[in-house]
Amino acid sequence: MELIDVINKRYSVRSYKNIPVEEKILFEILDAGRLAPSAVNFQPWFFIVVKEKKQREVMNNVYSRTWFKTAPVVIIICADHSMSWKRSNDKKDFADVDASIAIDHMTLRATDLGLGTCWVCNFNADECCKVLELPEQIEPIALLPLGYPDDSQPVRKRKPLEEIVFLEKFGNTFSG
Repeated sequence: MELIDVINKRYSVRSYKNIPVEEKILFEILDAGRLAPSAVNFQPWFFIVVKEKKQREVMNNVYSRTWFKTAPVVIIICADHSMSWKRSNDKKDFADVDASIAIDHMTLRATDLGLGTCWVCNFNADECCKVLELPEQIEPIALLPLGYPDDSQPVRKRKPLEEIVFLEKFGNTFSG
């Protein structure tokens, strides 16, 4: 599939078929995340894969939506703040940005392979840390349910370019 086709086809899947994800395909998706760029190439991410039914049920305490329970795989993307690059002038920590790029690579590769994902940020991060016994410097950034879609692609609404692109305009760009 051409990249633009993958980008246009990707959507947030909220219903999955009861079909396991093959190991080979799962590792292709994880590898796409591994290959993502990161600030100063520090790669401060970890991917925790939850496939077993019992473990997925525990993850339902972290994000308790009915549709979430239908995903045969959940990837928890974590950032390690002890490994991430921090901008020198304001100390901005890029761990979440780097992890987000890795997530995007995984979502696009999953789409390319005929699978679906949904980028979940509205979960109980404290409960996630507790369940996974994460050390203090590790932050769960997002949950990525993964599986074969059991729904049809909805119409995605996106802002037109003229609302989000400012060519050579400085000053009061965001005043309305």
